[in-house]
Amino acid sequence: MSAHRDEILKELGLWPVWKLREPPAADPGSAGASPAIVSQSGSAGALPAVDALSGSAGASRALPKRPPSAADAAPVLPLDARAAEIARMDWPQLKASVAGCTACPLHKGRNKTVFGVGDEQAEWMFIGEGPGADEDAKGEPFVGQAGKLLDNMLVAIGLKRGKNVYIGNMVKCRPPGNRNPAPLEVAQCEPYLHRQIALIRPRLIVALGKVAAVNLLKREASVASLRGKVLEYQGTPLVVTYHPAYLLRSLPDKAKAWEDLCFAVETMRDLRSREAAPI
Repeated sequence: MSAHRDEILKELGLWPVWKLREPPAADPGSAGASPAIVSQSGSAGALPAVDALSGSAGASRALPKRPPSAADAAPVLPLDARAAEIARMDWPQLKASVAGCTACPLHKGRNKTVFGVGDEQAEWMFIGEGPGADEDAKGEPFVGQAGKLLDNMLVAIGLKRGKNVYIGNMVKCRPPGNRNPAPLEVAQCEPYLHRQIALIRPRLIVALGKVAAVNLLKREASVASLRGKVLEYQGTPLVVTYHPAYLLRSLPDKAKAWEDLCFAVETMRDLRSREAAPI
């Protein structure tokens, strides 16, 4: 652990408990030596409670809506046809398509689309539900108080925004009042997300919060019931943890989120070792 990272954790009040542990040596005959890529693997081991990460919820500010444009009246292809078209796009085409998208009503109230940000060849992909006011203003995901918390969480496990990490959302436009995105909105935006995943080819997806988890997994479930398991999204391993915005409101669950991050690191270690093993 670097001295710089030590100082960050001390400032957050998380030193020394926010320290990754080496996985314990497992009995070769034991069933829980490493996380298995199945829908029902064991939960992560208990870790000591940690102090809350820094950050407080910031007040959302009202932003003027953009005036309607000719694109608002542009015809939208049927979903299957759109998905097939999007599945053939490269990065520049995909970004241009998202920027001009009018496929669902969310485009009428947006200031900027929020495409995603980070390393386009990343091993790690973090997916939330949708942009908030700060993200809508800047056009980048997780830039408010929840974004600062996410950045701190990444630093604590040796990661950094933009370096081997890609961050995105289920939908690319802000839902009014920061409500959860509606099923139609998710359905129209999912082909974009699926193409991003196909282009990035991450080793591991981390779903941030219930909205992202249930929409990626296509089944209703609580975050509590999904934690500590290696699931998958269309063949890509996926783990679930709490959304940073929720953690700002629920300090006790930050210790659980740290358990989830440690589990994700163990999962990534296992995925790398599987790929490196000779056939």
